[in-house]
Amino acid sequence: MISIPGRTWRGRAAVGDSALNRLGAHRPRSRPEPEPAPDTIPNLMKITDITLDRVRLPLDPPLRAAWDPDPRTVFDATIVRVHTDDGVVGIGSGDTMDGFDAYRHLFVGTDPLAIARHVRAIETCALHGGHYWPLEAALWDLAGKVAGLPVATLFGGTYEAVPAYASFCVLRPPAERAEVAHRVAEEGFRAVKIRVDRDRADEGVAAVAAVREALGTDFAIMVDLNQAWRMAGDVAPATDLAATRRLVRRLAELDVFWVEEPLPYADADGMRTLRADNPGLRIAAGEMQRSFGELLRLLDGDALDVYQPDVVLAAGMSRVRTLAELALLRHRAFTPHSWTNGIGVLANLHVSAGVGGGPYFEFPYDPPDWTPARRDFPLAQPLTVGDDGMLAVPSTPGLGFTLDEEAIARWRVR
Repeated sequence: MISIPGRTWRGRAAVGDSALNRLGAHRPRSRPEPEPAPDTIPNLMKITDITLDRVRLPLDPPLRAAWDPDPRTVFDATIVRVHTDDGVVGIGSGDTMDGFDAYRHLFVGTDPLAIARHVRAIETCALHGGHYWPLEAALWDLAGKVAGLPVATLFGGTYEAVPAYASFCVLRPPAERAEVAHRVAEEGFRAVKIRVDRDRADEGVAAVAAVREALGTDFAIMVDLNQAWRMAGDVAPATDLAATRRLVRRLAELDVFWVEEPLPYADADGMRTLRADNPGLRIAAGEMQRSFGELLRLLDGDALDVYQPDVVLAAGMSRVRTLAELALLRHRAFTPHSWTNGIGVLANLHVSAGVGGGPYFEFPYDPPDWTPARRDFPLAQPLTVGDDGMLAVPSTPGLGFTLDEEAIARWRVR
Protein backbone atom coordinates (compact mmCIF):
# COMPACT_ATOMS: atom_id res chain seq x y z
CA MET A 1 0.00 0.00 0.00
CA ILE A 2 1.09 3.59 -0.60
CA SER A 3 1.63 5.73 2.45
CA ILE A 4 0.40 9.32 2.22
CA PRO A 5 3.10 11.81 3.25
CA GLY A 6 2.61 14.16 6.14
CA ARG A 7 1.91 17.84 6.00
CA THR A 8 3.44 21.00 7.32
CA TRP A 9 0.74 22.83 9.30
CA ARG A 10 0.54 26.60 9.28
CA GLY A 11 -0.23 26.78 12.96
CA ARG A 12 -2.56 29.77 12.69
CA ALA A 13 -6.30 30.04 12.87
CA ALA A 14 -8.27 29.72 9.66
CA VAL A 15 -9.58 32.98 8.34
CA GLY A 16 -12.49 31.52 6.38
CA ASP A 17 -15.36 33.66 5.16
CA SER A 18 -14.47 36.52 7.49
CA ALA A 19 -11.25 37.21 5.59
CA LEU A 20 -12.50 40.12 3.58
CA ASN A 21 -14.12 41.69 6.64
CA ARG A 22 -10.73 41.71 8.32
CA LEU A 23 -9.04 43.29 5.34
CA GLY A 24 -10.49 46.60 6.40
CA ALA A 25 -7.96 46.81 9.23
CA HIS A 26 -5.19 46.88 6.62
CA ARG A 27 -6.80 49.48 4.40
CA PRO A 28 -6.40 53.24 4.76
CA ARG A 29 -10.14 53.86 4.58
CA SER A 30 -13.12 52.05 6.06
CA ARG A 31 -15.99 50.44 4.17
CA PRO A 32 -19.35 52.18 4.80
CA GLU A 33 -22.39 50.12 5.81
CA PRO A 34 -24.59 49.42 4.01
CA GLU A 35 -22.43 49.45 0.89
CA PRO A 36 -23.66 51.89 -1.75
CA ALA A 37 -23.73 51.18 -5.47
CA PRO A 38 -20.24 50.87 -6.98
CA ASP A 39 -20.46 54.14 -8.89
CA THR A 40 -21.18 56.12 -5.71
CA ILE A 41 -18.65 54.58 -3.30
CA PRO A 42 -16.77 57.42 -1.58
CA ASN A 43 -13.24 57.20 -0.23
CA LEU A 44 -12.58 53.55 -1.10
CA MET A 45 -9.91 51.94 -3.18
CA LYS A 46 -11.15 51.62 -6.75
CA ILE A 47 -10.08 49.75 -9.84
CA THR A 48 -8.72 52.26 -12.34
CA ASP A 49 -7.84 49.85 -15.15
CA ILE A 50 -7.41 46.19 -16.03
CA THR A 51 -4.63 45.52 -18.52
CA LEU A 52 -3.63 42.38 -20.39
CA ASP A 53 -0.16 41.39 -21.56
CA ARG A 54 -0.17 38.55 -24.07
CA VAL A 55 3.20 36.82 -24.23
CA ARG A 56 4.39 33.92 -26.37
CA LEU A 57 7.46 31.76 -25.78
CA PRO A 58 8.77 29.86 -28.84
CA LEU A 59 9.30 26.17 -28.06
CA ASP A 60 12.34 24.70 -29.77
CA PRO A 61 12.24 21.76 -29.74
CA PRO A 62 8.43 21.63 -29.84
CA LEU A 63 6.49 20.10 -26.96
CA ARG A 64 4.76 16.83 -27.87
CA ALA A 65 2.12 16.81 -25.15
CA ALA A 66 -0.14 13.77 -25.04
CA TRP A 67 -3.31 15.85 -25.36
CA ASP A 68 -2.20 17.99 -28.32
CA PRO A 69 -3.14 16.80 -31.84
CA ASP A 70 0.09 18.38 -33.15
CA PRO A 71 3.40 19.30 -31.48
CA ARG A 72 3.23 22.64 -29.71
CA THR A 73 5.69 25.19 -31.11
CA VAL A 74 4.76 28.11 -28.80
CA PHE A 75 3.59 28.51 -25.22
CA ASP A 76 1.19 31.41 -24.65
CA ALA A 77 0.40 33.22 -21.42
CA THR A 78 -1.91 36.12 -20.64
CA ILE A 79 -0.91 38.34 -17.72
CA VAL A 80 -3.83 40.18 -16.08
CA ARG A 81 -3.08 43.30 -14.01
CA VAL A 82 -5.69 45.03 -11.87
CA HIS A 83 -4.63 48.63 -11.23
CA THR A 84 -6.04 50.73 -8.38
CA ASP A 85 -6.07 54.36 -7.34
CA ASP A 86 -4.04 53.42 -4.26
CA GLY A 87 -1.24 52.10 -6.47
CA VAL A 88 -1.68 48.45 -5.45
CA VAL A 89 -1.63 46.10 -8.44
CA GLY A 90 -3.00 42.56 -8.44
CA ILE A 91 -1.72 40.06 -11.01
CA GLY A 92 -3.21 36.84 -12.33
CA SER A 93 -2.87 34.47 -15.27
CA GLY A 94 -4.34 31.25 -16.63
CA ASP A 95 -7.08 31.23 -19.25
CA THR A 96 -6.66 33.34 -22.40
CA MET A 97 -9.05 36.19 -21.44
CA ASP A 98 -10.16 36.38 -25.09
CA GLY A 99 -12.91 38.95 -25.58
CA PHE A 100 -12.43 40.59 -22.18
CA ASP A 101 -12.19 44.11 -23.61
CA ALA A 102 -15.98 44.12 -24.04
CA TYR A 103 -16.48 43.53 -20.30
CA ARG A 104 -13.73 45.60 -18.68
CA HIS A 105 -16.24 48.36 -17.90
CA LEU A 106 -18.08 46.01 -15.51
CA PHE A 107 -15.12 46.17 -13.12
CA VAL A 108 -13.36 49.52 -13.60
CA GLY A 109 -14.48 52.01 -10.96
CA THR A 110 -15.51 49.35 -8.45
CA ASP A 111 -13.97 48.23 -5.16
CA PRO A 112 -11.37 45.52 -5.93
CA LEU A 113 -12.03 43.85 -2.57
CA ALA A 114 -15.70 43.23 -3.38
CA ILE A 115 -14.61 39.86 -4.73
CA ALA A 116 -17.95 38.09 -4.23
CA ARG A 117 -19.56 40.70 -6.48
CA HIS A 118 -16.81 40.30 -9.08
CA VAL A 119 -17.17 36.51 -9.09
CA ARG A 120 -20.85 36.86 -9.96
CA ALA A 121 -19.99 39.37 -12.68
CA ILE A 122 -17.39 37.01 -14.16
CA GLU A 123 -19.98 34.23 -14.18
CA THR A 124 -22.40 36.40 -16.16
CA CYS A 125 -19.68 36.97 -18.78
CA ALA A 126 -19.13 33.26 -19.38
CA LEU A 127 -22.17 32.74 -21.61
CA HIS A 128 -21.38 35.75 -23.77
CA GLY A 129 -17.58 35.89 -23.74
CA GLY A 130 -15.04 33.74 -21.93
CA HIS A 131 -14.11 32.35 -18.53
CA TYR A 132 -12.22 35.23 -16.95
CA TRP A 133 -11.00 33.50 -13.82
CA PRO A 134 -7.45 34.91 -14.11
CA LEU A 135 -9.09 38.21 -13.20
CA GLU A 136 -10.33 36.73 -9.92
CA ALA A 137 -6.82 35.42 -9.23
CA ALA A 138 -5.50 38.95 -9.75
CA LEU A 139 -8.12 40.29 -7.32
CA TRP A 140 -7.09 37.78 -4.66
CA ASP A 141 -3.43 38.67 -5.26
CA LEU A 142 -4.39 42.29 -4.65
CA ALA A 143 -6.42 41.41 -1.54
CA GLY A 144 -3.48 39.52 -0.08
CA LYS A 145 -1.19 42.47 -0.73
CA VAL A 146 -3.64 44.84 0.96
CA ALA A 147 -3.94 42.52 3.95
CA GLY A 148 -0.21 41.82 4.10
CA LEU A 149 -0.96 38.08 4.02
CA PRO A 150 -0.51 35.13 1.65
CA VAL A 151 -3.73 34.27 -0.16
CA ALA A 152 -3.57 30.76 1.35
CA THR A 153 -4.04 32.36 4.77
CA LEU A 154 -7.16 34.14 3.55
CA PHE A 155 -8.44 30.78 2.33
CA GLY A 156 -7.95 29.01 5.65
CA GLY A 157 -4.20 28.72 6.18
CA THR A 158 -4.12 24.93 6.62
CA TYR A 159 -0.71 24.04 5.15
CA GLU A 160 2.58 25.85 4.63
CA ALA A 161 3.76 23.23 2.13
CA VAL A 162 2.20 20.35 0.22
CA PRO A 163 3.62 17.15 -1.32
CA ALA A 164 3.95 17.66 -5.08
CA TYR A 165 3.67 15.09 -7.82
CA ALA A 166 5.56 15.44 -11.10
CA SER A 167 2.86 15.68 -13.74
CA PHE A 168 4.29 14.26 -16.96
CA CYS A 169 3.02 15.29 -20.38
CA VAL A 170 4.95 13.37 -23.04
CA LEU A 171 4.19 9.82 -24.19
CA ARG A 172 7.44 7.87 -23.76
CA PRO A 173 8.44 4.23 -24.28
CA PRO A 174 8.42 2.22 -21.03
CA ALA A 175 12.18 2.25 -20.42
CA GLU A 176 12.46 5.98 -21.09
CA ARG A 177 9.44 6.75 -18.90
CA ALA A 178 10.95 4.75 -16.04
CA GLU A 179 14.26 6.61 -16.48
CA VAL A 180 12.60 10.03 -16.21
CA ALA A 181 10.52 8.87 -13.24
CA HIS A 182 13.67 7.69 -11.49
CA ARG A 183 15.28 11.07 -12.15
CA VAL A 184 12.45 13.04 -10.56
CA ALA A 185 12.35 10.61 -7.62
CA GLU A 186 16.02 11.41 -7.00
CA GLU A 187 15.06 15.11 -7.01
CA GLY A 188 12.64 14.47 -4.13
CA PHE A 189 9.28 13.69 -5.75
CA ARG A 190 7.33 10.86 -4.16
CA ALA A 191 4.64 10.66 -6.84
CA VAL A 192 4.27 11.04 -10.62
CA LYS A 193 1.44 11.15 -13.13
CA ILE A 194 1.76 9.25 -16.41
CA ARG A 195 -0.28 9.89 -19.55
CA VAL A 196 -1.74 6.86 -21.32
CA ASP A 197 -2.97 7.33 -24.89
CA ARG A 198 -6.28 5.70 -25.83
CA ASP A 199 -4.75 4.39 -29.07
CA ARG A 200 -1.58 3.06 -27.41
CA ALA A 201 -3.02 1.51 -24.28
CA ASP A 202 -0.66 -1.48 -24.17
CA GLU A 203 2.40 0.75 -24.36
CA GLY A 204 0.92 3.03 -21.70
CA VAL A 205 0.26 0.17 -19.30
CA ALA A 206 3.78 -1.11 -19.93
CA ALA A 207 5.16 2.34 -19.05
CA VAL A 208 3.22 2.33 -15.78
CA ALA A 209 4.50 -1.18 -15.02
CA ALA A 210 8.08 -0.10 -15.75
CA VAL A 211 7.82 2.82 -13.33
CA ARG A 212 6.26 0.61 -10.67
CA GLU A 213 9.09 -1.90 -11.04
CA ALA A 214 11.75 0.82 -10.98
CA LEU A 215 10.43 2.75 -7.97
CA GLY A 216 8.65 0.15 -5.87
CA THR A 217 5.31 -0.04 -4.12
CA ASP A 218 5.78 2.97 -1.83
CA PHE A 219 5.95 5.38 -4.77
CA ALA A 220 2.61 6.86 -5.85
CA ILE A 221 1.67 6.62 -9.53
CA MET A 222 -1.30 8.45 -11.01
CA VAL A 223 -2.53 7.80 -14.55
CA ASP A 224 -4.28 10.34 -16.80
CA LEU A 225 -6.29 9.05 -19.77
CA ASN A 226 -7.23 12.59 -20.94
CA GLN A 227 -10.70 11.54 -22.09
CA ALA A 228 -12.81 14.28 -20.51
CA TRP A 229 -12.31 17.03 -23.11
CA ARG A 230 -10.49 17.74 -26.36
CA MET A 231 -8.17 20.37 -27.74
CA ALA A 232 -9.66 22.36 -30.62
CA GLY A 233 -9.66 20.29 -33.78
CA ASP A 234 -9.29 16.89 -32.08
CA VAL A 235 -12.45 15.12 -33.27
CA ALA A 236 -11.39 11.55 -32.46
CA PRO A 237 -13.97 9.75 -30.31
CA ALA A 238 -13.29 8.81 -26.72
CA THR A 239 -12.74 5.17 -25.82
CA ASP A 240 -16.05 3.47 -25.07
CA LEU A 241 -17.01 2.38 -21.58
CA ALA A 242 -16.34 -1.33 -22.12
CA ALA A 243 -12.77 -0.74 -23.32
CA THR A 244 -12.18 1.79 -20.56
CA ARG A 245 -13.34 -0.69 -17.92
CA ARG A 246 -10.81 -3.25 -19.19
CA LEU A 247 -8.01 -0.67 -19.22
CA VAL A 248 -8.79 0.64 -15.74
CA ARG A 249 -8.77 -2.92 -14.34
CA ARG A 250 -5.27 -3.43 -15.75
CA LEU A 251 -4.12 -0.20 -14.13
CA ALA A 252 -5.70 -1.16 -10.81
CA GLU A 253 -3.56 -4.30 -10.78
CA LEU A 254 -0.50 -2.01 -10.81
CA ASP A 255 -1.75 -0.25 -7.64
CA VAL A 256 -2.08 3.19 -9.23
CA PHE A 257 -3.14 5.93 -6.85
CA TRP A 258 -5.84 7.25 -9.16
CA VAL A 259 -7.04 7.09 -12.76
CA GLU A 260 -7.85 10.55 -14.09
CA GLU A 261 -10.40 11.54 -16.72
CA PRO A 262 -11.11 8.01 -17.95
CA LEU A 263 -14.36 9.10 -19.67
CA PRO A 264 -15.95 12.22 -21.21
CA TYR A 265 -16.77 14.79 -18.54
CA ALA A 266 -20.55 14.38 -18.82
CA ASP A 267 -20.50 10.61 -18.20
CA ALA A 268 -21.09 10.63 -14.46
CA ASP A 269 -22.81 7.23 -14.64
CA GLY A 270 -19.73 5.76 -16.29
CA MET A 271 -17.50 7.21 -13.57
CA ARG A 272 -19.66 5.56 -10.93
CA THR A 273 -19.42 2.27 -12.84
CA LEU A 274 -15.63 2.45 -12.81
CA ARG A 275 -15.62 3.16 -9.08
CA ALA A 276 -17.87 0.16 -8.43
CA ASP A 277 -15.68 -2.06 -10.63
CA ASN A 278 -12.50 -1.21 -8.77
CA PRO A 279 -12.88 -0.83 -5.01
CA GLY A 280 -9.80 0.87 -3.61
CA LEU A 281 -8.92 2.63 -6.87
CA ARG A 282 -9.68 6.35 -7.00
CA ILE A 283 -11.35 7.96 -10.00
CA ALA A 284 -10.41 11.62 -10.55
CA ALA A 285 -11.80 14.34 -12.84
CA GLY A 286 -13.30 17.82 -12.97
CA GLU A 287 -10.36 19.95 -14.09
CA MET A 288 -12.24 21.68 -16.91
CA GLN A 289 -15.85 21.62 -15.74
CA ARG A 290 -16.94 25.05 -16.86
CA SER A 291 -19.43 25.90 -14.15
CA PHE A 292 -19.89 25.43 -10.44
CA GLY A 293 -23.21 23.72 -11.16
CA GLU A 294 -21.48 20.99 -13.17
CA LEU A 295 -19.08 20.36 -10.30
CA LEU A 296 -21.92 20.22 -7.79
CA ARG A 297 -23.75 17.65 -9.91
CA LEU A 298 -20.69 15.42 -9.89
CA LEU A 299 -20.37 15.81 -6.13
CA ASP A 300 -24.06 15.32 -5.39
CA GLY A 301 -24.05 12.22 -7.59
CA ASP A 302 -20.93 10.86 -5.84
CA ALA A 303 -19.31 10.32 -9.24
CA LEU A 304 -15.68 10.80 -8.20
CA ASP A 305 -13.16 10.09 -5.48
CA VAL A 306 -10.93 13.05 -6.39
CA TYR A 307 -12.15 16.50 -7.52
CA GLN A 308 -9.72 18.55 -9.62
CA PRO A 309 -11.18 21.88 -10.81
CA ASP A 310 -8.55 24.37 -11.93
CA VAL A 311 -9.13 27.77 -10.33
CA VAL A 312 -7.93 29.77 -13.36
CA LEU A 313 -9.68 27.62 -15.98
CA ALA A 314 -12.78 26.00 -14.52
CA ALA A 315 -14.70 27.82 -11.80
CA GLY A 316 -12.50 30.39 -10.06
CA MET A 317 -10.84 30.50 -6.66
CA SER A 318 -13.89 31.32 -4.54
CA ARG A 319 -16.19 28.72 -6.11
CA VAL A 320 -13.51 26.04 -6.13
CA ARG A 321 -12.84 26.72 -2.47
CA THR A 322 -16.53 26.04 -1.76
CA LEU A 323 -16.46 22.85 -3.83
CA ALA A 324 -13.28 21.72 -2.05
CA GLU A 325 -14.78 22.21 1.39
CA LEU A 326 -17.93 20.30 0.41
CA ALA A 327 -15.84 17.46 -1.03
CA LEU A 328 -13.67 17.25 2.06
CA LEU A 329 -16.74 17.19 4.31
CA ARG A 330 -17.90 14.15 2.33
CA HIS A 331 -14.52 12.45 2.71
CA ARG A 332 -13.62 12.94 -0.94
CA ALA A 333 -10.29 14.37 -2.08
CA PHE A 334 -9.63 17.77 -3.61
CA THR A 335 -6.44 18.47 -5.52
CA PRO A 336 -6.67 20.89 -8.43
CA HIS A 337 -5.39 20.68 -11.97
CA SER A 338 -2.61 23.24 -12.48
CA TRP A 339 -1.33 22.91 -16.05
CA THR A 340 -0.87 26.56 -16.97
CA ASN A 341 2.12 28.74 -16.02
CA GLY A 342 3.66 29.47 -12.64
CA ILE A 343 1.02 32.08 -11.77
CA GLY A 344 -1.76 29.56 -12.38
CA VAL A 345 0.15 26.95 -10.39
CA LEU A 346 0.37 29.37 -7.47
CA ALA A 347 -3.31 30.34 -7.61
CA ASN A 348 -4.24 26.67 -7.35
CA LEU A 349 -1.62 26.07 -4.66
CA HIS A 350 -2.99 28.82 -2.42
CA VAL A 351 -6.52 27.44 -2.61
CA SER A 352 -5.42 23.85 -2.05
CA ALA A 353 -3.10 24.69 0.85
CA GLY A 354 -5.67 27.05 2.32
CA VAL A 355 -8.51 24.52 2.53
CA GLY A 356 -6.36 21.46 3.21
CA GLY A 357 -6.47 19.72 -0.17
CA GLY A 358 -4.34 16.79 -1.20
CA PRO A 359 -2.86 14.33 -0.58
CA TYR A 360 -0.71 15.50 -3.50
CA PHE A 361 -0.52 18.68 -5.59
CA GLU A 362 0.07 18.78 -9.35
CA PHE A 363 3.45 20.20 -10.43
CA PRO A 364 3.74 20.27 -14.25
CA TYR A 365 7.19 18.83 -14.91
CA ASP A 366 8.53 16.33 -17.47
CA PRO A 367 12.23 16.92 -18.07
CA PRO A 368 13.78 17.66 -20.45
CA ASP A 369 10.66 18.52 -22.48
CA TRP A 370 8.77 20.52 -19.84
CA THR A 371 10.75 22.37 -17.20
CA PRO A 372 10.15 25.24 -14.76
CA ALA A 373 12.14 27.55 -17.05
CA ARG A 374 9.70 26.95 -19.91
CA ARG A 375 6.55 26.82 -17.83
CA ASP A 376 7.30 29.91 -15.74
CA PHE A 377 8.98 32.10 -18.36
CA PRO A 378 6.99 35.22 -17.28
CA LEU A 379 8.33 34.96 -13.71
CA ALA A 380 11.55 36.32 -12.26
CA GLN A 381 12.00 33.08 -10.32
CA PRO A 382 10.53 29.76 -11.58
CA LEU A 383 8.78 27.58 -9.02
CA THR A 384 10.70 24.56 -7.75
CA VAL A 385 10.03 21.66 -5.42
CA GLY A 386 12.25 21.03 -2.41
CA ASP A 387 14.53 18.04 -1.93
CA ASP A 388 11.83 16.60 0.34
CA GLY A 389 9.27 16.66 -2.46
CA MET A 390 7.32 19.52 -0.89
CA LEU A 391 6.09 22.61 -2.71
CA ALA A 392 6.17 25.55 -0.31
CA VAL A 393 3.42 28.14 -0.20
CA PRO A 394 5.02 31.58 -0.63
CA SER A 395 4.99 33.52 2.63
CA THR A 396 4.91 36.93 0.95
CA PRO A 397 1.62 38.85 0.61
CA GLY A 398 -0.68 37.95 -2.27
CA LEU A 399 0.08 35.01 -4.53
CA GLY A 400 3.79 35.51 -3.87
CA PHE A 401 5.62 35.96 -7.17
CA THR A 402 7.49 38.63 -9.12
CA LEU A 403 7.13 39.13 -12.86
CA ASP A 404 10.17 39.20 -15.12
CA GLU A 405 9.32 42.43 -16.90
CA GLU A 406 12.21 42.04 -19.34
CA ALA A 407 10.90 38.62 -20.40
CA ILE A 408 7.39 40.01 -20.77
CA ALA A 409 8.67 42.86 -22.93
CA ARG A 410 10.74 40.44 -25.00
CA TRP A 411 7.97 37.91 -25.63
CA ARG A 412 4.98 40.27 -25.79
CA VAL A 413 2.70 39.58 -28.77
CA ARG A 414 2.45 42.79 -30.77
